[in-house]
Amino acid sequence: MRGVRVWLIIVAALVVCTLMVGGATRLTESGLSIVEWKPVTGTIPPLTDAEWSRQFEAYKTIPQYREMNRGMSLSEFKTIFWWEWGHRLLGRLIGAVFLLPFLWFLWRGFLSPGLQRRLWIIFVLGGLQGAVGWWMVSSGLTERVSVSQYRLAIHFMLALFIFSAIVWLLRRHTQGGVPSVAPLRVKVVGRILLALVFLQLYFGALVAGLRAGRVFNTWPLIDGAFIPSSARLFFEQPWWRNFFDNTLTVQFSHRMIAYTLVVVAVVHAIDAVRSRTSPAIVSGALWIVAAMLVQVAIGILTLLNQVPIDLGLAHQAVAIVILTMTLFHVERLGRTLPDRTPAKLRLVVGEGG
Repeated sequence: MRGVRVWLIIVAALVVCTLMVGGATRLTESGLSIVEWKPVTGTIPPLTDAEWSRQFEAYKTIPQYREMNRGMSLSEFKTIFWWEWGHRLLGRLIGAVFLLPFLWFLWRGFLSPGLQRRLWIIFVLGGLQGAVGWWMVSSGLTERVSVSQYRLAIHFMLALFIFSAIVWLLRRHTQGGVPSVAPLRVKVVGRILLALVFLQLYFGALVAGLRAGRVFNTWPLIDGAFIPSSARLFFEQPWWRNFFDNTLTVQFSHRMIAYTLVVVAVVHAIDAVRSRTSPAIVSGALWIVAAMLVQVAIGILTLLNQVPIDLGLAHQAVAIVILTMTLFHVERLGRTLPDRTPAKLRLVVGEGG
């Protein structure tokens, strides 16, 4: 049904908008400007001078103000407040835009039982995301000047999983079934590519949480070498904590995964071409390579310029584009049988229950 397809596209677009505003909120250090969690009444911003003063006084009680922003004016506070308020408002908007049409489609009987189950899971994940968002913010209200990079990464990845689930549903329930003409190895490497994209996005969130992009701002060397010394990479104990807490190790891992992604994507595209796979698969693989090369260039510029907001947001936007393209590609590779059922009918009766 066209209405269901348009609805899911709108929800996915809103998730992307929320991710981008969240990125701006992080880059402007605005995420701790609202120190309360009011899921309903928090929708209304301060409307009087007294309310603005109350919000500002509440912000002054946390470490970020005392250690980073002491002396900030009310006007400067309003700037960071609006970023965080906008981010939270978009989250609430997604909930409403998802739930209300969903209930209407259920009432009209437009959704199959299988599709209903998947959509309920996405709705529950969306509610969980709100709780995770406050859990993340609360980590920076008492002892830190920023949120925990662990919690930031979980918050970011959950948003991406929700987005990916919506994109996958759209592909599976609204596209005509075209059989995948590709060897098994091409399909396997496509899935490996998607897994690496998710891994890279996770490390990107850790880089953001640690502000790791604002140190070691040289390329191709990092800390004076292409591969830093093990003493610098693994001084935290136990050793595995370096992959989450050591700024050098996290940024180095992010770089190495980027190189690995490009190599795997190029090999995958060459294999798709040489294996005489379908034109759609070859085209998808080549577009992924092109997008990754653009992303590498933006990533290097972002690093060399110490993460200005415009380049930082561009880097995040292209990452979402690459994730979307890879999801499309893997879904296309997964089709093994032709399906001539009209798209409208498949959306109503469901595919695979």
